[in-house]
Amino acid sequence: MAIYYGGDYNPEQWPEDVWREDVELMRRAGVNLATVGVFSWARIQRGEGEFDYAWLDRVLDLLHEGGIAVDLATGTASPPPWATARYPGILPRTREGATLWPGSRQHYAPSSPDYRRLASELVHATVRRYQDHPAVVMWHINNELGCHVTYDYSDGAAVAFRSWLRDRYRTIDALNDAWGTMFWSQRYTEFDEIVPPRLTPTSVNPAGLLDFRRFSSDMLLELLRMEKQIIRSYGATQPITTNMMGAFPPVDYWSFAPELDVISDDSYPDPRDPGSFRPAAFARDLMRSLKPGTPWILMEQAANQVNWRPNNARKAPGQMAALSMQAVGRGADGIMFFQWRQSSRGSEKFHSAMLPHAGPETRTFREVSELGAALKSLGTLPPAGRSKVAIVLSWDCQWALDQANHPARFDYLSQVRGWHAAFHALNIPADLINAEISGADAPGGDGYDLIVAPSLYLMRDATPLVRFVEEGGCLFTTAFTDVVDECDRFLPGGFTRRLGPVLGLAVTDFEGVQGTEAAVSWGFPGEHLREVLTLDGAQVEATFSDGEPALTRHAYGAGEAWHLATLAGEAGRTALAAHLAARLGLEPVVAGLPPGVEACRRGDMITIINHNPSPVEAGGEVLGPYEYRVRN
Repeated sequence: MAIYYGGDYNPEQWPEDVWREDVELMRRAGVNLATVGVFSWARIQRGEGEFDYAWLDRVLDLLHEGGIAVDLATGTASPPPWATARYPGILPRTREGATLWPGSRQHYAPSSPDYRRLASELVHATVRRYQDHPAVVMWHINNELGCHVTYDYSDGAAVAFRSWLRDRYRTIDALNDAWGTMFWSQRYTEFDEIVPPRLTPTSVNPAGLLDFRRFSSDMLLELLRMEKQIIRSYGATQPITTNMMGAFPPVDYWSFAPELDVISDDSYPDPRDPGSFRPAAFARDLMRSLKPGTPWILMEQAANQVNWRPNNARKAPGQMAALSMQAVGRGADGIMFFQWRQSSRGSEKFHSAMLPHAGPETRTFREVSELGAALKSLGTLPPAGRSKVAIVLSWDCQWALDQANHPARFDYLSQVRGWHAAFHALNIPADLINAEISGADAPGGDGYDLIVAPSLYLMRDATPLVRFVEEGGCLFTTAFTDVVDECDRFLPGGFTRRLGPVLGLAVTDFEGVQGTEAAVSWGFPGEHLREVLTLDGAQVEATFSDGEPALTRHAYGAGEAWHLATLAGEAGRTALAAHLAARLGLEPVVAGLPPGVEACRRGDMITIINHNPSPVEAGGEVLGPYEYRVRN
């Protein structure tokens, strides 16, 4: 399959005489796919039961005549004003009790029965009409689920939360035990007493907050499944996608992935940040990892500047193509933009587009067209293979750690991204994996040689990681790993109750640290917290300044496990990643590249990209600013 290329197309914002010009310019730019209808609900449905698809018929026919395929959206991302006026229960509420009113977008409560009914009616009508349209090659569910309304605290959400809890715990006694409600006199006598974690005098029950975050993610998952079921009920066979947002904290994308035929991502790195290509690479690798062997698309990016930062920089010449080729090199089968034609009004009129308001005689359109031709020349590409390094990403840990009342506050996702960045700087590919890895991910064959688990605080089941080490893998963990069970409870007997034998130690205490209080003898400072260890077979590889163990190694089965009793910053992660790579014989895609230059492998294709604003010598040739080379 040739790489998809295009962007969101919003013809309802323009008079019909512009549409034909759009198609002609799309062809000129090399566009072969347009996402249509994302925010078209108000145009399609002017009242309950009143659908008007005649305009959309003409749009799809025109695109098809021009040889441009369509990723047809279900249009459920923003209810029209008539819907919320008639059914105000659709509107979500904040933790403080404020209603989020219409006039923006995504103003709906995910658990609202009225929203779900009206959204279902819209999807039924749309799929019934276009399931066999020759232009439609993909279905696009909703848009950036949870982006603006991450949590809803309305009365409707309270009812849905109680139902979710009943399904999870069955009895109120089981919930009380899981949440530890004897603390602070929080014991419930029936489920109807439970409310979402609204504004309270001080910190809320941590297990209750963790469950509310799980519930909120599950409500979005239910919307995805609801729309998918409707699409498939008509016999529509086109692949289904929805656009995600990197490692978006409130939504567990591991649960989304099995429902999708195509993984899609929206990514907007800041062009002013010289290191923004590293978190961009992390997002690309996450999308590839969510469902290995499945196509993924960079569904949204900016052709030039965005409009929503306090100060919005333009992309430098070549920078858009460099980030696009980074995605291709990391497995993307589609490069798309928000949006095709720049809006002339509304909140995003200053957001760049493939076709700027100034027209086709602009640098942006010229670069868009050049990229379209370059992508076409690549032809059909093989899928990206599995890496030898994996980094554990757990949304449960994110939700449990992003709370008060821990030994120290730190950003869990920053730790995960930081470890990915350390291997990225070495040009050693790394996948992201769920905490509950399967036996297929064990070492040998296409398995991993190294798994890094940063602060895997909450664990459901350690068996896969234990088996991984037993069978010859190398596991590396950091402080605040194996602390609580899935209900955020300590296990009897202390910490590291499940991984302790593998690590050859037990953690007996934690303390927050600042400055150089946790300096490690390998020459880098520990950050945020340190642990007190009792060794049980582990060898000390590095110590804190007071002589206590900071870094340990333990042989277990056919493999080994390392543990860092603190958190490492950039310098520490870089040193440790390099040491582990050398010890395990992990090779970079291309050796000897200067800083700011990355190499991606996809089958026999190697892409070398200069993300620097100045020329560099890389791989035996000079690359200009933001220039890339593709080798086969």
